[in-house]
Amino acid sequence: METRPPEKRLEMAPFTVQVTRGLLREPKMRRIMMAVSIALAAVLLVIGLAGLRSWLEPHEHPWRFILFWLSCGWITVTALLLALLDMLLVRAAAKRSRKALHEQAQVAIKPPEE
Repeated sequence: METRPPEKRLEMAPFTVQVTRGLLREPKMRRIMMAVSIALAAVLLVIGLAGLRSWLEPHEHPWRFILFWLSCGWITVTALLLALLDMLLVRAAAKRSRKALHEQAQVAIKPPEE
């Protein structure tokens, strides 16, 4: 009889870390995540102010109120942090590009040695 090797279980924490790294390193996905989180925060804001007013009454349901607005704030802060990360990465790339261009220009205008 054949014995199979034990099946590898998917560990949740390392998987989550790897997915997060991939999403943060890829500029297109990072910007999509920013757009989705800003849109979600805006939808939650509108729903919280207009649609769920009685469900979120702070005097009757304080925990609902706190958790709802805390989650809305959390999503907004996430979008802001992603935007800050994106801005810093774009500035670093521009600085590297400027430095490489400057070095190319120095090599191009260097007089030939006799």
